[in-house]
Amino acid sequence: MGINLQVDLGAGLTLKNPVLTASGTFGYGTEYADFIDLNRLGGFIVKGTTLNPREGNDSPRMAQTPMGMINAVGLQNKGVDHFISHIYPTISGLDTNVIVNVSGASVADYVAVAERLAPLEKIPAIEVNISCPNVKAGGMAFGTTCSGAAEVTAAVRRVWPRHLMVKLSPNVTDITEIAVAAEAAGADSVSLINTILAMAIDVERQRPHLSTITGGLSGQAVKPIAVRMVWQVAKKVHIPIVGLGGITSAADALEFIMAGASAVQIGTANFIDPTTTVKVIDGLTDYCRRHNISDITSLRAII
Repeated sequence: MGINLQVDLGAGLTLKNPVLTASGTFGYGTEYADFIDLNRLGGFIVKGTTLNPREGNDSPRMAQTPMGMINAVGLQNKGVDHFISHIYPTISGLDTNVIVNVSGASVADYVAVAERLAPLEKIPAIEVNISCPNVKAGGMAFGTTCSGAAEVTAAVRRVWPRHLMVKLSPNVTDITEIAVAAEAAGADSVSLINTILAMAIDVERQRPHLSTITGGLSGQAVKPIAVRMVWQVAKKVHIPIVGLGGITSAADALEFIMAGASAVQIGTANFIDPTTTVKVIDGLTDYCRRHNISDITSLRAII
C-alpha cells in the first residue's frame, strides 16, 4: 500500500512529509549533513536571523534539567546580509524547503529582514519569531498581546510575498487569542510552542545556572503542555498549525497531528540524536502501514 506523507500548508508551501526542524536547534542544516540526508526532510528552519549581527547572551547560557534543557542563547547570528551572501548559496540547491526564522527588536527590524529575504526565490517561507524569551527587546514582547502579534504580522505581510508562518509564545494567558490575532493579520500558518520561561539554580554555588537568570525550557518536559495548546488553537483558527515541543519519536509527532497540527518541528532532540528527524519520518511511515492508513492527513485533528 502506498503511503502519502505529503502535507500542504498553503500559500505555496508543500512538504514531502510533515517533519521540519525547529529554529535554533539545526544551525543552517549543513551542520547535520554528515548524519542525515537533508533532502529527506519536509524542510528545515534555520537559526534565528536578525537585521544586524548579534553576539547573543553571555555564558553560561544552557543548563540541563530533568527531561529537558533551559537555554538563553539570545539569537546569536551574523545578521541577514551574512545569511544572504554566505549561507543561502550553500543551501539553496537542496531538494527540501528552507525556511528562515526572522526576529527583531522592533517592527521595523522584522520588516527590514523580510524585505531583504524576499528576493531569495528558494526561500518559500519565513517563520516570524514573536516568542523568544531570551532577548531584552522584541521577541516575546510582541507575542504576548494580540495587538503586538497583529502589528508585527501585518507589517511583515505587506512586504513578504510567500508563506508567512508566525511562531507563538506559550508564556501567555490564552494562546488561542494570539493565534486568532495572527491569522486575522495575515499569517498563513502558526507554529507553537516556543520555549517556556524557566529558571534553574545551582544550590552549591548559590547562583542561577544561566547568566541571564531565566531562559527558555524545551525538551520532553514541555510536550504535554505543547500538545494541549495545539489542540486548543486548532479549534480556533482556520490556518494550518505546526506543532513543536519535546518531540523525540513518531509517537510524539502523532500526538501533535492528532491534536490538530498539520506538521511538526523537532528541536532539542537534535542535540541528543542528530538522526531523530529521519527516524520520526520512518516511524510515521511504519505507523501508517501498521494501521492501514494511506494518507497521514487523515489523522489530523481526530481528537
